[in-house]
Order: sequence, then C-alpha cells, then structure tokens
Amino acid sequence: MAEERISDRQRIDKWLVYARVVKTRTLGQTLAASGHVRLNGRKIDDPAQPVKAGDVLTIGLHGHVRVLKVLDFAERRGSYSVASELYEDLTPPPAPGESAPIVDAGEGRPTKRDRRRFEKLTEQDRNDR
Repeated sequence: MAEERISDRQRIDKWLVYARVVKTRTLGQTLAASGHVRLNGRKIDDPAQPVKAGDVLTIGLHGHVRVLKVLDFAERRGSYSVASELYEDLTPPPAPGESAPIVDAGEGRPTKRDRRRFEKLTEQDRNDR
C-alpha cells in the first residue's frame, strides 16, 4: 500500500532531486521554501508539498526559468537518462538574439575584457526594455 502512494504522489523536494533539477535534497527544500517554485501556476513555500503526475512546475533557478511537466516518480536519484524520463520539458526556447555570453569551460576567472563584454550585454538588455 505504501508503494501505491509513492507511485501516486511524491514530495516536491524529493522529486526535484530525483529529476536532477538540484543536486541535494537540502537544496530542493531551500528552493521550494524560497518561493521560486510554482505548482500549476500557484507559488508554493512548503518543501513537503506533494506533486502528482500531470502537474506543471515552473522553477526559477540560476537566472533561468524552467517549465517541467511531471510524468513519473523515482525511488532514488538515478542517471541523467533515467531522470529525464520523469518529466517533459515545456520551457519555451529563448527569443532570437537573447543569448548568454559564451564562456568556455576551464578558462578560469573572467578577465577585465570579459567583464566589459558582460556589462555591455546587460546594458543592451536594459536599453531594449
């Protein structure tokens, strides 16, 4: 009977970890409690909020918004391929011309030149609004 409940609903903080949205359950609890997660359009602030298949989560994380539809649940955190089967990504593609500055991995700290490029792009974004 407990397995039926696990397959029917799951705490949102656990689901965020198992779907590899965040790395740890503590981060999942913090994210849910901070109000950066919406469940079917309604802001939540309780990490114990249950989610069920068919629910749509809107998650604000690292300056990006992700829209995920819950398809399934897991009993533990698995590989990326297993985690990607738990949700359908409904995030709209970025608008043309809206892209983040490209920084190759392993370059280390941004240089003064990189900082100026970042500032120029954010200044352009502010002027476009």
